Amino acid sequence: MKKTVFKIICITLSLMFCVLCFAGCGGKAEETSTSPSGSIEFDTPDASSGEEEQGTDDYVSAFDGTHPQVIFTMENGETFTMELYPEYAPRSVDNFVNLVREGFYDGLTFHRVIDNFMAQGGMSQTADTQSIYGEFASNGFSQNTLKHVRGTVSMARTNFPDSASSQFFICYNECPWLDGNYAAFGKVIEGMETVDAFLEIERTGSEHSEPVTPIVIESAKLVEG
Repeated sequence: MKKTVFKIICITLSLMFCVLCFAGCGGKAEETSTSPSGSIEFDTPDASSGEEEQGTDDYVSAFDGTHPQVIFTMENGETFTMELYPEYAPRSVDNFVNLVREGFYDGLTFHRVIDNFMAQGGMSQTADTQSIYGEFASNGFSQNTLKHVRGTVSMARTNFPDSASSQFFICYNECPWLDGNYAAFGKVIEGMETVDAFLEIERTGSEHSEPVTPIVIESAKLVEG
């Protein structure tokens, strides 16, 4: 009888210990961790809202079979043109083009510029955009094989895979550690010298590398026809 009671007590204590451990692990999973050097993150609380979209490889872009182009005109009159690749990242392209058509990027800035790495823009002060499924290999999306090389345009995100919404970045150099971990979806095909000129602007000494003089996007327009 004593052995039976002792066994029951041991089993009960073991179960309680397991429950406590599971609860502790669950709490840690919800915390935002510090990103490693060379990752691309939002600088303010996530600008997304609503439910994260789940994705599969069978999503078809509204631009399937074409390569839409977007021309950015900066406040100083300089321009650059992106070409987008829906066959690799269909949701990312559709989301980006929809924001462009809404005039979302007009008046926003490139708020982070890092030497030998990238220029990041598209941060809004309002949380009015929806997060999208992360179209990259480490998130189970196999068709995006685009590399992060000079001129590549890719979606910024938090440490959660499906958190990209409006912020994007343009690579200055090859960034192979980003391949398969961020949703590359386009490339600057004209005016890369305009993006290079961002590096000439004084920036803060913090890790955010924020330009002291704002780099303002006057407009972003889809090249129709």
